[in-house]
Amino acid sequence: MTDRDNVLWLQCWRNQRIDFNQKSVNPLLIRFWPGLNLAIGSRVFVPLCGTSLDLIWLAEQGHEVIGVELSPIAIQAFFKEQQLQPATRQVGKFTVWEHGRLKILCGDYFSLTRADLGHIDMVYDRAALTALPEDIRHLYVAHLRSIVEKATRIFLLTIEDAAENDTSDQVFGVSEEIKNLYEANFNIELTHVESIFEDNPELPDQPPERSEYKVYRISNRAGS
Repeated sequence: MTDRDNVLWLQCWRNQRIDFNQKSVNPLLIRFWPGLNLAIGSRVFVPLCGTSLDLIWLAEQGHEVIGVELSPIAIQAFFKEQQLQPATRQVGKFTVWEHGRLKILCGDYFSLTRADLGHIDMVYDRAALTALPEDIRHLYVAHLRSIVEKATRIFLLTIEDAAENDTSDQVFGVSEEIKNLYEANFNIELTHVESIFEDNPELPDQPPERSEYKVYRISNRAGS
């Protein structure tokens, strides 16, 4: 993120404007994660993790979970809500909050290095990509590729807008943005699409809008 984006993100947490955080474990995670056949003890990286309960669920599956979050308010709230007493320590540019299988690095995602993360088996991206401004999403993907090994896979969940009168195959396929961000260096497998009509709280008088909830499995191309 730019310095301005970082300031805005931190301000959201200070002002408690955190409606994007789910109040329960993501149902698509519960449904499709077992199909990844990830071994117990595997290390899972969750970028821009916020206070997501998905962290707890992943740790309960026996994984070592490493999140990164810019806001110390968010991290403190997460551990308080879970009634956990984390240990904290300073490592380079990051303050590390740790409890059991959970570790959250407090700092800027774009300052992360491969040494900070260590070996990662799987990246779980539920809202990190879509939380970022569109003009820096390509930087997010490029940085992610630089800090994990080539064998690391990505489990990506997205929510994509779909116009009700759009009957093209593209609505139910890999979106152009995902192609533009990943296709040059990654294999993209779209494993699930779920169409849901939802009210827009900013436009309460308008009819529900259709969104596409999509599940992607992404892996590095051989030799890329």
